[in-house]
Amino acid sequence: VQLQASGGGLVQPGGSLRLSCAASGRTFSSYAMGWFRQAPEKQREFVAAITWKGGVTNYAGSMEGRFTISRDTARNTLYLQMNNLKAEDTAVYYCAAGGLNSAYEAMYDYWGNGTLVTVSS
Repeated sequence: VQLQASGGGLVQPGGSLRLSCAASGRTFSSYAMGWFRQAPEKQREFVAAITWKGGVTNYAGSMEGRFTISRDTARNTLYLQMNNLKAEDTAVYYCAAGGLNSAYEAMYDYWGNGTLVTVSS
């Protein structure tokens, strides 16, 4: 399984970015996929997750309403739309795939590379 994240960059506070995660190597219909992030000198934290087949979503409380997770099953691609970005959203964002729609890292078997999001004026 390979997960390739992209779409990070520098954005001003209040701006938007859409991250993508291209998945390959297996069928993901029985999987859930998630986004996690790690800010400088902080632990990695859960952002959002979605079941691949049914599209059931799960968000960290602080991100719900600003971030939207989605997937394109035909393209095997996971997305994270991030709006009204704040300086505290600055982090490396990682995509992951696992057997459960969960906020816990241990539930994810496969991890992609990270993509850096910097929110700054």
